[in-house]
Amino acid sequence: MKRLISIVVSLLILAVIYWKIDLRGLVQVFQNCDRTWMLISLGMVVPITLITAWRLQQLMPKGKRGEKTSLGFAEATRLILVASVLNMVLPSKMGDIAKAYFMRERGHLSGSLSLSLVIFEKACDMLSLLLWCAFGLLLYPQKDWLFWIMTVSVVAGLVLGGALLGSRAFAQFFFDLAQTVAPKKLRTKLYSLQTSWREMHEYFWGDRQQFLKVTATSIFIWFLHLLQIWFFILALNAWTPFLANLALSPLAILAGLLPLTFAGVGTRDAALILFYQPYFSAQIAAALGVLCTSRYVLPAIGGLPFLSQYMATVRSLRK
Repeated sequence: MKRLISIVVSLLILAVIYWKIDLRGLVQVFQNCDRTWMLISLGMVVPITLITAWRLQQLMPKGKRGEKTSLGFAEATRLILVASVLNMVLPSKMGDIAKAYFMRERGHLSGSLSLSLVIFEKACDMLSLLLWCAFGLLLYPQKDWLFWIMTVSVVAGLVLGGALLGSRAFAQFFFDLAQTVAPKKLRTKLYSLQTSWREMHEYFWGDRQQFLKVTATSIFIWFLHLLQIWFFILALNAWTPFLANLALSPLAILAGLLPLTFAGVGTRDAALILFYQPYFSAQIAAALGVLCTSRYVLPAIGGLPFLSQYMATVRSLRK
């Protein structure tokens, strides 16, 4: 039911956006696009997916002789693609959680460690996104009161996330406090998350070199994500300074993460129109929203041929 509501909300927001900007104008923007830049920007999905798969390999624990446990590059790539499919249909990015179950079921890791690994992966992604967003916002020249609020919020989120990731004592205090004030229905989930977070700390801080490698790779991956969005802008024959894009595109991505719409469709599009209005028209911003949605759709399409291999695990997860 929640998924149906989110789809309806997305469709309503899109209907309002396209009604106000004139759908013919949106079509015209795509007709006049730079096809070379369009091919380059859409093609960025491939290296981003492959580097993300390589990072998943690096997250795997080492064997007795220093070798990585058995997760081949092809298998890691399939896991990333299948998780992209499931993120389109399951609520709250459950596709990434399902990835932990896939690794457990295929014998790559124990259940608790696989969940800890995925939590660390997602934490690195979020902190990397916030890092680039904070960097761009601090250098963004046209800050009004709204942008100052967002700058302070992003920096605060970055500091809080960094403290949770870097300090075991602070993480313990945070989860204890959260369980104290949270409703009873959430306390069990918070306790499970706290347990996985503690195991994640013990595992990743035990190998500082691996921790730094994965962290640096995550920052680079998100630089590629934001660079892809800038390439989208060039493909639409528009212009935004790259440093401004580092501030604005993460804000739109964060808006898309709000649990209101289907895969961020609608809220992300509205945020792009709002934030990029100093640089180009609403029609171009709406077209940029379509291209940003393709960043999630294309990997999901790529994962469809492999989905049947994992459906048994998905069914057990739903049960």
